[in-house]
Amino acid sequence: MAQSRFVTPTAPRVAGPLIDPQTLMAIRNLELRARVVVEGFWHGLHRSPYHGFSVEFTEYRQYSPGDDPRYLDWRLYARTDRFFIKKFEDETNLRCQLLVDNSRSMTYGSLGYTKAQYANTLAATLAYFLHQQGDAVGLMTFDEQIREYLPARHRTGHLRHLMLRLEQPAGGKATDLSAPLRRVVEVVKKRALMVLISDLLAPVETLEKNLGSLAACGHELLLFNIFDPTELNFNFDTPIMFHDIESGRDLFIDPATARKDYLNKLNAHIEAVRSVCRKLGVGYRDFATDRPLELALFDFLRERMQRGKGTVKFRRYA
Repeated sequence: MAQSRFVTPTAPRVAGPLIDPQTLMAIRNLELRARVVVEGFWHGLHRSPYHGFSVEFTEYRQYSPGDDPRYLDWRLYARTDRFFIKKFEDETNLRCQLLVDNSRSMTYGSLGYTKAQYANTLAATLAYFLHQQGDAVGLMTFDEQIREYLPARHRTGHLRHLMLRLEQPAGGKATDLSAPLRRVVEVVKKRALMVLISDLLAPVETLEKNLGSLAACGHELLLFNIFDPTELNFNFDTPIMFHDIESGRDLFIDPATARKDYLNKLNAHIEAVRSVCRKLGVGYRDFATDRPLELALFDFLRERMQRGKGTVKFRRYA
């Protein structure tokens, strides 16, 4: 039986155990991996290790002048002497399109798994979670061109197809956000939530132009900027040969002399992306691949909360 909940996330404080990403990645089946994260999320919520959430139940909204009287619930009126409207399908169900970067730079990883594997697991987790809510979820994977596309749907077998597409290995050469984002503008006609999962190693000007096009179409946008921890810290000890996996160039670099300049440029790039997101009203979260994925669900809900009207739809299937 499904229960419908409205959850109000504020700043969560984590007190319970979370699933270590390295342990999670040992699970070979992607859908099972996603289910473990979502069930862990629910279990954590049930035991209330995440403080700052309040929950109330609702199935209806109060009648407002102009609402179609055909949707009034007369039985509820008989019990409460107040008018309530049964929610419309479009009001209760979210339409979400996941845009997942599978370019060559996403094949880097220092923890025994790559950024692409982490990004695909994050996408699978969001898809599994939203599917449980009864929401429509779609997928677009891309590198320098679009590799896979599934429109947002909620029907039998769709989630399985989506998981199979996510299990395809990354194999592109470069990251080109222009083509997939232009394609989304062309094919997604109804307003939707767009979740872009990428390391965003692309010109900021290109990102701004294409995100602006999506925002102009009325889509809600959320970016997960994925980093390997070594990319954020550049904590290499000795001079080493670096291989640019997108261009194929080899570079011999002494981290002691290059670290400061590297971090300055990286932080400038991140701040430029953040600035673009603020300007366009786009949600932004940077996420290192050693961060437990349950926190991504909280970030997702918190972002929806901050941009919503005070509530986030939330169903738990028992």
